[in-house]
Amino acid sequence: MESLVIAGRKFRSRLFVGTGKYPSPSVLANTLEESGTELVTVALRRVNFSEQDPTLSAIDFGKYLVVPNTSGAKDADEAIRLARLSRTASGLNWVKLEVTPDPVYLLPDPSETLKAAEILVKENFIVLPYMHADPALAKRLEDAGCAAVMPLGSPIGSARGIKTEEFLDIIIKQATVPVVVDAGLGMPSHAAKAIELGADAVLVNTAIAVADNPVTMGRAFRLAVESAEAALDAGPIKEKDKASPSSPLTGFLE
Repeated sequence: MESLVIAGRKFRSRLFVGTGKYPSPSVLANTLEESGTELVTVALRRVNFSEQDPTLSAIDFGKYLVVPNTSGAKDADEAIRLARLSRTASGLNWVKLEVTPDPVYLLPDPSETLKAAEILVKENFIVLPYMHADPALAKRLEDAGCAAVMPLGSPIGSARGIKTEEFLDIIIKQATVPVVVDAGLGMPSHAAKAIELGADAVLVNTAIAVADNPVTMGRAFRLAVESAEAALDAGPIKEKDKASPSSPLTGFLE
């Protein structure tokens, strides 16, 4: 597969990793190393860029692209405010845009997400919006200038895997920006499935951070994503309606 490029930046790894819920900064640091990731997200409500923060202390800013996210924002205005505060404190202009007014299912608000994206793009943020697997919304966010779109596989932290496959397929086929499957991936096989569907990358947090051994799980997700990439490069066979023998049915004794 060709290298993944988002907003002019090239990534070798197609596994992006969130930084919440880890048992300690040292476990986070070791997990990021084993995952092979090059992009990590940090929740603006959990970290303080203006002071020494335990989570930030575990992240090598020279090695990873750190993308603040607006997790917890209830509407566009709150998300925009968080993004602006983050850029002022950190100088980082990438933002993972999350607008989730529903506290139970944490589903993104489509209209508020689009509203915030349009404003942040105009303010020269590189916007990566978390969104429903809605092909029409994906196109509108793309047209607004988002650098990628991040449709969910299933609700955040649910570990249910990809429940939106048919809609993801449409988004992937139509998109002219990278598609990153975000939320709900609970096992490495879920991440591999997303890559096999044609997604450009996946973002995983809870499934790695809350595992009994996050470091090993981070490595497992890395291997799954790399395996899916290798399989696509190898040229997988097409599905068939009928059986096809793997050995010849005639000429055995000739």
